[in-house]
Amino acid sequence: MSSLGRASAIIGAGTMVSRVTGLLRSIVLVAVIGSYKSGPADAFAAANQLPNSVFSLISVGILTAVIVPQIVKAAADADGGNAFISKLFTLGTVVLVAITALATIAAPWLVEIVAGGLSPTTQALATALAYWCLPQILFYGLYALLGEALNARKIYGPFTWAPVVNNIVSIIGFLVLGAVFAPVSTNASAWTPEMIAALGGTATLGIAIQALILLFFWRRTGLALRPDFHWRGVGLGNVGKLAGWTFLMAFASLAAGVLQGRIVSAASESGASLAVTANAWLIFMLPYSVIVLSIGTPYFTQISEHAAAGRTTEVRADIARSIRTLLFFIIAAVAAVAAAAVPASRVFTKPTETVSAASAAEGAALVLLCYLVSLIPLTILFIVQRTFYAYDDTRTPFWFTIFQCVLIVATTLAAWGLLEADVIPITSLAAAVALGQSIASILQTVVATWLLHRKIGGLQVGSWMLTIGRFAVAGIPAGLAGWGVYLLSGGADGWMVAGQFLGAVGTAVIGLVVVVVYIGILALMRAPELSVAGSLVRRFLPGR
Repeated sequence: MSSLGRASAIIGAGTMVSRVTGLLRSIVLVAVIGSYKSGPADAFAAANQLPNSVFSLISVGILTAVIVPQIVKAAADADGGNAFISKLFTLGTVVLVAITALATIAAPWLVEIVAGGLSPTTQALATALAYWCLPQILFYGLYALLGEALNARKIYGPFTWAPVVNNIVSIIGFLVLGAVFAPVSTNASAWTPEMIAALGGTATLGIAIQALILLFFWRRTGLALRPDFHWRGVGLGNVGKLAGWTFLMAFASLAAGVLQGRIVSAASESGASLAVTANAWLIFMLPYSVIVLSIGTPYFTQISEHAAAGRTTEVRADIARSIRTLLFFIIAAVAAVAAAAVPASRVFTKPTETVSAASAAEGAALVLLCYLVSLIPLTILFIVQRTFYAYDDTRTPFWFTIFQCVLIVATTLAAWGLLEADVIPITSLAAAVALGQSIASILQTVVATWLLHRKIGGLQVGSWMLTIGRFAVAGIPAGLAGWGVYLLSGGADGWMVAGQFLGAVGTAVIGLVVVVVYIGILALMRAPELSVAGSLVRRFLPGR
C-alpha cells in the first residue's frame, strides 16, 4: 500500500495543480470572451471540443483499455518490451496523423454535425476556429501514448504534471488576446482573422507543448523508442483485436455526444448552452480527476498485474479496497460541490445586459447539479470497467457502453421533446440533457457491476453499499452545513455571487465547512477509512 499511496500522491498533486490551473485558464477565458449568451464562447466551445472528444475517447477507451495491460505484459519479453513498444508507437503515430488530416479537412462538416443549432454567424466562427483546433488530435494522441506508457512503467508524475504547462501557455495567450484586442466582442460577427488565430493558435500550442514535454522523461523507462514500420510478428494483431471493440465503443460514445452537443447548441442565444455546459463539466471533473484518477490509476496497474498472473482473489481485494477508498473522498466532494454549486458556477459566468449575475450563476448551477448526480456511480464504474480491461476483455465494456449510449440518445431526445411540448423552458434544456446523461451513467454502472460479478464473482457489492451508507450519514449533514453557510451569506443576493473572485472565495469557504463537518462525523463514528485517507494525504507533505 505504501507504493500505491506514493503513486497516488504524485498523481493527485499533479492532477490537483493541473485542474486548478485549468480552472484559472477557464476563468481567464470567460473574463476575455464571456460564456453566458456569448457567441464566440459557444463557437470556441464547439471547435475546441472536437479534438477534446477524440482525446477523451482515445485515452479513456482505446489506450487505457489496450496499452497499459499490453505494455505490462510486454515487460516480460526478452528485450523488456522494446520492440513491441516501438512498433506500437510508430503505428499509433501514423494513424493519428491520418485522422488529424482527415478531421481538419472535414472541419465545416464536423462543426455542422456537432453544433448545427448555432446561428449561421456563430457557426462560421466555430468552423474557422476548428481549423486551428483540430490539429490538437495529433498532439493529444501522442500525449496519451507517451503518458500511458510511462504510467505502465510506474512513472506517474510527468503525465499528470504536463497539462500544467499547457494551462500556463493558454492563460498567457488568452491574456494577450484580451489585451491586444480589448474590448473583445461577444458578437461573433465582430471577430477578425487575427483574433481567431490568437485564440485557436494558443489552444493548439499549449497541447503541443504538453505532449512533447513527455519525451524528456522517456529515458526513465529504459526503453529506446525509435520508428519501426515492421509491424508483423510482435503481437500487434492481438492489440488490434482488442482495440477493435474499443473503437466501436468510442464511435458509439462519440455519436451520443454529438447528439447532445447539437441539441444543447439550440439554446445558444437563450441561456445555458455549449460554453456553460463545458464549464459545468469542468467543475464536475475536478473531484473526479483529482480523486478517482490519482487513486484509481495506480490500482489499475496493480489490478492488471494480478489479473495477468491469474491471482483473481487479489484482484477482487484490489477492487473492494480501491472503491472503498475512492468513495471516502468522492462523497465528501459531492456534498461540497452540491452545497457550493451557485458560487462555483458564478466563477464561470458573467452578467449581460439582459441577464443578472445571480440568474446566470443559478442557471449554470442547475446544469452542474444534474451532472453531479452521477459522480458516485462513475467512481465505481472507473474501477469496474478497468478490471475488464485488465483481463483483456474489451468486448463486455463495449456492450454496456452501447447500453449507456442508447440511454443517452433516448434521454436527450426526450429533453428535446419536452422542450417542443413546452414542458421545460429552453433555459433548462442543457440541464435536462445533463440529467439524462447522469441517469444513463447510473444504469450503466449497475449493469457493468453485474457483468463483472458474473465474470470473477465475489465483488463484495454489499460492502460497497454499506460504505456508501456510512459515508452518506456524514456527507448529508456536511452538505447541509455548507448550504447553510451559503444561505447565511445572503444566497443568490449575497456576497458569494457578487463577482467571480468572491464566488471562488465563497466556494472555498463552503468546501472547508463541508470537509470539517464530514471528517468530524466520521471520526465520531470511528470509520476505519480515515486511517487509509490519512496515509494518502500525508504523502503530499514535504519529506514524505
